[in-house]
Amino acid sequence: MNTMFEGLSSPRKMKRSDQIVESVKRWVVVKDIQPGDRLPNEKALMELFECSKGTVREALKSLEVQGLIRLKTGPGGGAILAQVPYPLASQLLRNYLHFQHPTGPDIYRLRKLVEPELAYLVVGKLTAEDLQLMEKLTESCARPPADIKERLQQRIAELDFHSILAERCPDPLLAFIGRFLNDLIKDLVIYQKVHLPEQLEFSRENLNYHRQLLVAYKAEDGEAVRELMYQHMLSAEKFNKELQGQLTGSLLSQEES
Repeated sequence: MNTMFEGLSSPRKMKRSDQIVESVKRWVVVKDIQPGDRLPNEKALMELFECSKGTVREALKSLEVQGLIRLKTGPGGGAILAQVPYPLASQLLRNYLHFQHPTGPDIYRLRKLVEPELAYLVVGKLTAEDLQLMEKLTESCARPPADIKERLQQRIAELDFHSILAERCPDPLLAFIGRFLNDLIKDLVIYQKVHLPEQLEFSRENLNYHRQLLVAYKAEDGEAVRELMYQHMLSAEKFNKELQGQLTGSLLSQEES
């Protein structure tokens, strides 16, 4: 193998195309390669990895499906390194967890650890437009929903409030986990439980905490933000456990009938 990938090869037991994929991933990390940089062309990769064109193309297709490269055809084309888009990363991980059957309480057990620190790190980093949008989302939940469709819109607006915080978080791991947990809640909580009776107290508490958080963010009071978010997550966890109990009871009733 050419010195370009020296020391980055994968175990020989792996399929040859998979070895190339893993070597490219390690090369990106070790050499601090950036999105927009190009991989060597097909001929060069065949020489570097001492393999056939078909093997190289199989590896490139795998990298493309994983979102790590874009393949361009024509003059000036080739494999261009790309940053994996958040929606793709989130969807792939959620696909895995769908078969692990996490519950709402499972999600909130982690969320009450992540959200307070994430919220604290965002203090001073929200723009006027961010605050304005968060206020709009908050007040859209102030009126009682007219129907199930509006109730769902309000639940999503509550989560979008938190998604704005995650998007502004300077810690990439906390930012990803925060956004990802919001996606999980939309997938595994809202769409399962939206048809259950409305928890009016839950809605009021969410509204109250979001209003208080906005005040604390505008004052750039980090400790107040952290404590408010922690209490908010404890409250949400309590109501979510109640919802989980209702959902379990509803499913048991359906099975018995």
